[in-house]
Amino acid sequence: MSSSAVTKTVPHIHSRRGLLVLYIAAVVFYWMSLYLYVPTLSVYAATKTDDLAMVGIVLAQYGLWQAVARFPLGIVADWVGRRKPFILAGFALAGLGALWMGLTNSVNGLIGGRALTGFAASVWVLLVVAVNSQFPPADAVRISALVSGVNSIARMLATSITGRLNNWGGYPLAFFIAAGTAAVAALVMAGVREPVRPPKAPSLGSLGKLMTRRDVLAPSLLCAVSQFAMWAGPFTFAPILAKNLGASDDTLSLLTSLNIGMVMLGSFTTSAVAKRVSARWLVVFNFVVIALSMSMLTFARSLTLVFVAQICFGLASGIGYSVLMGLSIRDVDEPQRATAMGLFQAVYGIGMFAGPWLSGILANGIGIQPMFGVVGVASLVIGLLGVQQLAKD
Repeated sequence: MSSSAVTKTVPHIHSRRGLLVLYIAAVVFYWMSLYLYVPTLSVYAATKTDDLAMVGIVLAQYGLWQAVARFPLGIVADWVGRRKPFILAGFALAGLGALWMGLTNSVNGLIGGRALTGFAASVWVLLVVAVNSQFPPADAVRISALVSGVNSIARMLATSITGRLNNWGGYPLAFFIAAGTAAVAALVMAGVREPVRPPKAPSLGSLGKLMTRRDVLAPSLLCAVSQFAMWAGPFTFAPILAKNLGASDDTLSLLTSLNIGMVMLGSFTTSAVAKRVSARWLVVFNFVVIALSMSMLTFARSLTLVFVAQICFGLASGIGYSVLMGLSIRDVDEPQRATAMGLFQAVYGIGMFAGPWLSGILANGIGIQPMFGVVGVASLVIGLLGVQQLAKD
């Protein structure tokens, strides 16, 4: 069914409160559709190939295509003055990608399906900007943190049931339910009444200025470093390490849910303290805890230390991501906010792609646990140097 056909069958909501409720509901179902299968995706990929680098390539598709699509998507959305059609298309791709991965019998099929979900995740740019557009620019960090918290709730709900779904119907079941959840997200979003915004043709001069603004670029690059570590650790090779240490699918599901639960706690904590604590110090905290978490994975000989590392990783990510996302659009005018958010998310998408890819190559060469140590040290050094480039609070 086309987006126009769906829109005609669903009543529009006009009130601010009603719009916020619909946006939040759409965010919940959208992120559930993208994460219902994540806790065991790397383990599932490992059943299709013995090559850890190939497992990394499967997981890297998610970040790669976000990096490719997000910035152009932000530009086009600002250009045409519409966000809703792109968001609905993203929800459709989330469902198609999940179906493809659930039905495939090859690692190449997983690569293709994961690529579609990477494109689908690109519309997060537009959802964040749409929710932020309901509030004054001064609230950008607080609202971004709040939306990130809702995102985390959805992901935690999704990942908490992955192991049980695997037990009931094998690995494919989670993918099929994810496809259905994406359809629900589209139905919810169809009820949103998008305000009319005048089209704004992109100017090469203004785009160049935006891309070189330190207050936009510095948070984006720092988030890319943070995401590199997250996708090398908690979402790709930490589950494989846990499986090697005897974890069941239910345990892997719990590991990921705890991590995301702490992301949620970090996001809501940031929302509460953003006006009282320096953004720079919050970002420093993010990189220090990432390095500590990587060191735990490096020396883990039991699941206990893996659990502690996943929890610490989540707290750091929730704080760092929320602060850096808010900083990237805080001082940007409304007509360019989608473009700025697209740039931010495209740049950190490079980290999501490079993390699984390069760490997979490194893990093949020196082993999974030594790889964690190398990534942890590199992230800390680059992160602390980069914090100096952030605009002052």
